[in-house]
Amino acid sequence: MPRVLRSPRERVARCPPSRCHRDQHHAGGAHVRQDELHDSRRTRGRDDGLHHPSAHVPTPRNALPAPGEGRGQLGRALRSSAQEGRVPPVMDALFLGMGSLLIVGAAYWSVGRGTPRPTGTWAMSALLTAFALAFFSYAPSVQNTVENAVPHVARLLSNVASVCAATAVLAVIFQLDLEPVEARGRIRRRLLLLAASVAAMTALFAAEEALDRPRLRALYLLVFVSHLGFAAMDFLLQAVRQSQSARRASVRVGLRIAAVGCLFALVYVAYKIVRLVSTAVGVGLVHHTECSSPVSGTCAFSVTAPALAVLLIGVGLTLPAIAYPISHTRRIRWETRSLAALEPLWHDMTAVMPHIVLDDSAFADASAFADASAFADASAFADDSDYLLHRRVVEISDGILALRPYRSRAVRESAERIYTADTDESAAAVEAALVRAALAAFNAELPPVELAPPSPRALAQTDLRGEAKWLVLVARAYNRQTGPVADDGEPRPVGA
Repeated sequence: MPRVLRSPRERVARCPPSRCHRDQHHAGGAHVRQDELHDSRRTRGRDDGLHHPSAHVPTPRNALPAPGEGRGQLGRALRSSAQEGRVPPVMDALFLGMGSLLIVGAAYWSVGRGTPRPTGTWAMSALLTAFALAFFSYAPSVQNTVENAVPHVARLLSNVASVCAATAVLAVIFQLDLEPVEARGRIRRRLLLLAASVAAMTALFAAEEALDRPRLRALYLLVFVSHLGFAAMDFLLQAVRQSQSARRASVRVGLRIAAVGCLFALVYVAYKIVRLVSTAVGVGLVHHTECSSPVSGTCAFSVTAPALAVLLIGVGLTLPAIAYPISHTRRIRWETRSLAALEPLWHDMTAVMPHIVLDDSAFADASAFADASAFADASAFADDSDYLLHRRVVEISDGILALRPYRSRAVRESAERIYTADTDESAAAVEAALVRAALAAFNAELPPVELAPPSPRALAQTDLRGEAKWLVLVARAYNRQTGPVADDGEPRPVGA
């Protein structure tokens, strides 16, 4: 004999789909529907794909829709994204950790920095804070905590944090890219748009919770994704345009990273729009699958894409501030070493031609800087190293110009026979030999019969940094060749 199904729930789960509707007239059918309603109430929540789904229980054909889900395809499509899949446990730790880091960054940006604060400080602090709140609201542990107080409010909190962060992103880029008056005007208009969007989302959320109307939830999502998409596209255009004209490499790279983050945000917006439109017209392009990893199924669009957008935009906008102390320290170290390398050449030149020392009341005593390595330990050196290096380069360049009548072609040809490689180091060694012989000839008042032309590599330098690098090569080659030339007033052989 066939086995008798004793449980109403078992009867619904085991019967073929074509016969399930007939079995619902069974006396236990009402209990099945009540169980289904209870399960669906537990799974209602925000629409950003971050809730844990409840265990799946087969739903009878004519069962009542769950609250917040609604009848028809649109109502079923607007069920919480938690039903799209389960968030991996590692994502909870990731969201909490990233939110904590962003809170620390916001505190440093607004409180820990010196004065005067750079442009966009408060907008950047608001951006990092909004991103931190968005990450916190993504964490399932935070969702469970806040929803114990207000059911389903985690969805509203995360969406409001997202649109606030999008507006703060625009405020940062406007302050960096536009004139202050124009930037304030645009920021004011974006803030008005933000206030209108948040008010509309809050009203629609409250109405949907009270009335269980899926169309209200659809309008809520439409307001949210429209604001997010508009802000992402606006920032993308600003970031691409400014990255092409920014002078600092860290700013260019940071803006391009942030632009990639905007692309992920647009992917998330496109996913939400496709989901709404396809289900409203009955196409059903988006199929709900379990989220077993950050890159599987709809999880890649509903969870991973917005998380990557937040991460990349945050990294891109903070990269210049993170890179500046590193680049500043490297610049100070290079200037210190360059000053130390230029010191012997500068000392020999000023001993023979004291008139090349610049007249500056702040640096009137040239002997005070005779030992750059000793002065490098002073705290004031870090602030003045750029000026000191600039001064040394100008003084040495003036000295080389003053030695032009004493640059011997014979000395140059002799040095070129020794240093034959076509490299900057060989050219610097030839120039150092010319300078050394010219200093000796200048001190002995013995101008050469035939003059040597200027070094082509010296003429090729067009900025201070390039000229400083060239003179550092010359000074190092000069230090390797012989001792000072002004001791006895006689020229010395090259390389002696």
